[in-house]
Amino acid sequence: MALAKDLLPVELKLKNGAPATLRPARPDDNEAIRQAFRHLDAETVYRRFLNYKTNVTEAELEHITHVDFVRDVSLLVTTRVGDEEIVIGGASYFALDDNNPPHRAEVAFTIEEEFQGQGLARALMRKLVALARANGVGVFEAEVLAGNLAMLSVFKGAGLPLTVRPEAGVTHVTIDLRQPPG
Repeated sequence: MALAKDLLPVELKLKNGAPATLRPARPDDNEAIRQAFRHLDAETVYRRFLNYKTNVTEAELEHITHVDFVRDVSLLVTTRVGDEEIVIGGASYFALDDNNPPHRAEVAFTIEEEFQGQGLARALMRKLVALARANGVGVFEAEVLAGNLAMLSVFKGAGLPLTVRPEAGVTHVTIDLRQPPG
């Protein structure tokens, strides 16, 4: 099981030198996540959800912000604008099964366009892998648009064994967390 220290905020420095904080999502983050979603352009939304949508539902917000940090984990990356904390990205894994080792979880990422290419997805991936391993998750799965080369690069860059299966414009990615990065 993940240790409390694994859930403490981590200060990051983006490639452009700007500060950011990687931290667990909290129940009081609903409005900040809603605002971040409104700032995403249509293509970023499509790459993340594999369809176009104009808002994030209350049920989706609850799913993201009310997790147990064992079977389900949601992390956010924030930055400060004046006195306000702004969500600029996030990642999560959600358990797919209960009793069939290796335990599997679906993993997903969203980074605001202005902050893409700054190392956030890689930092989130490292943290999710560490938490998943501590929680007994052995495999991540993801559905990625075939043209989303940046996300595929994040998965490949983790250095973990993975399989990639293209199918009708979507790539199914399976990442084995049971082996150390190679």
